[in-house]
Amino acid sequence: MRILVMAAGSHGDVAPYTGLGAHLRDAGHEVALAAPETFRELVTDSGLDFRPLPVDPRGAGTGGPTGGRSDLLARAAAFIGQLGDGLADAAAPGADLLLLSTTTAPLGWHLAEAMGVPSMGVYLQPTLPTREFPPVVGGGRSLGGWGNRVAGALGQRVVDRLHTEAARRLRSRLGLPALAQTARRRAVERADWPVLHGFSPSLLPRPADWRPGLRVVGNWWPHVADGYQLPSAVDDFLQAGPPPVFVGFGSMAAGHGEWLSTLAVEALRRAGVRGVVQAGWAGIAGEGDDVLTVGELPHARLFPRMAAVVHHAGAGTAAAALRAGVPSVPVPVTADQPFWADRLTRLGAATAPVRFADLTADRLAEAIRQAVAEQRLRERAEESARAMAKEDGVGRVAEAVVALGG
Repeated sequence: MRILVMAAGSHGDVAPYTGLGAHLRDAGHEVALAAPETFRELVTDSGLDFRPLPVDPRGAGTGGPTGGRSDLLARAAAFIGQLGDGLADAAAPGADLLLLSTTTAPLGWHLAEAMGVPSMGVYLQPTLPTREFPPVVGGGRSLGGWGNRVAGALGQRVVDRLHTEAARRLRSRLGLPALAQTARRRAVERADWPVLHGFSPSLLPRPADWRPGLRVVGNWWPHVADGYQLPSAVDDFLQAGPPPVFVGFGSMAAGHGEWLSTLAVEALRRAGVRGVVQAGWAGIAGEGDDVLTVGELPHARLFPRMAAVVHHAGAGTAAAALRAGVPSVPVPVTADQPFWADRLTRLGAATAPVRFADLTADRLAEAIRQAVAEQRLRERAEESARAMAKEDGVGRVAEAVVALGG
């Protein structure tokens, strides 16, 4: 079967699909991954065909720590405006099945309709309304069962509005009759469109009030080549002393590198620990005998060797810290990060979140000391790691593909 996976956004929105795609390829399918051009090497190194999407991941509404909800929505709208034609171009070579991420599904539904092929959601975040928690984007507190569900429904309408113009242009290009975005979404829901969610039920159980087609199956992880070894300079540093603390903000905080570099090094010094600092989009760099600066490295190889992980609480990084059995210090910045930070803390595998807006060297140092010293945090992380090791998210997707005719 020819499978086209469509994912757009930052590194954390794309990398997990390399592992999913590699598994489906190994199961005998022909797999292509459509993603922003900047991730071409990431995709091809995983052995998958690459189809470029002409969008800037820094416009996905996830890159900056400043600005409020209106700024987030404006950047998301600009990103969506770029996305429609790119998805159509990526689908032009054809496919027998579309696997659609959270960010590509609202437009991907129209593609599947025009192509006459089945599709399935493969989401990294829960987006459907539920009584059990508020919408994941926005970081709001629970409004109670009724309030959470109403807020979720309102959130869907906002997403519909953001996609209205791009969907109209896409349907026109595809020769489809005019149809409002809200009507298309509701038709998908009435058809019980299948969505498999790639996060662990140990971190977020499936809501009891979701419709039957919505499942939580466990993570799919970024592809790591067999036999991969950390660079010798990294391995040497790790072996030269006690386990360090990782500090990284991924695709967050671009433009704040100098401030974050100074803050991170000072916090590590005050906490009395060694550190591995990841540059990320912010360009963070640490200097000193007890601090090593690294670029993009597989979390699956690096995190198990850490004493704790300071991170922005993106879905993938939060899950990777749990998988490694290592305590987290969540520093959420925007979008769904406050939600995942709260889940880690509720699970007992993380300190209380330190909001990026409130970040100081003293606050970060205190949280690092707590994460390293309190054994209960590591024990809860290790319990979750054992539970996650029993999950097979990619296997569940492969089974669903077969059920759809593959």
